[in-house]
Amino acid sequence: MPEEKTSNPSTRRKRSRTGTPPQYWMIVSSPDNFRKTREHGFTIQGLKSRHRRRVETMRVGDRMLYYVTGRMAFAASVTVASPMYEDHTPIWRSARREEDYPWRVHIRQDVVLEDADWVPAKELAYRLDYVRKWPPEHWTLAFQGHIHALPRNDFAILEDELSRSARRRRSLAV
Repeated sequence: MPEEKTSNPSTRRKRSRTGTPPQYWMIVSSPDNFRKTREHGFTIQGLKSRHRRRVETMRVGDRMLYYVTGRMAFAASVTVASPMYEDHTPIWRSARREEDYPWRVHIRQDVVLEDADWVPAKELAYRLDYVRKWPPEHWTLAFQGHIHALPRNDFAILEDELSRSARRRRSLAV
């Protein structure tokens, strides 16, 4: 049974509690770190120390997508549910030993796919404005780094594909 909750398309463009339109983010995660976020029930996300300024701009109501490295696929979407706070409790791991992902936000899941249902980035990259910053033969460069701001339309394309994958899973289970 897939662990997912589809978002309501009519709420996708709602303003955050601060009255500003939501921002859209892509979190680039290792499979292990994504698994840790899943183990925490998609209730918390930590971000690397060097991204403090970006995380400080996050507001309740902002949206995030997860791109999982290695698999090169999209696995989930969530909504930011708290302002940023600092916490050094070890959850996620990095190649840098001292990195403890201290800038954190509470999140709530929107669409979360089982591993077999993840959406391959290669099938969607050509449709994303964000990816057009790089030459087509180097599209994977768009998915380097830890956190990226996405255009609203790109986020909508990706979340629609996540939802479609979740619906396929449900229809096969019936």
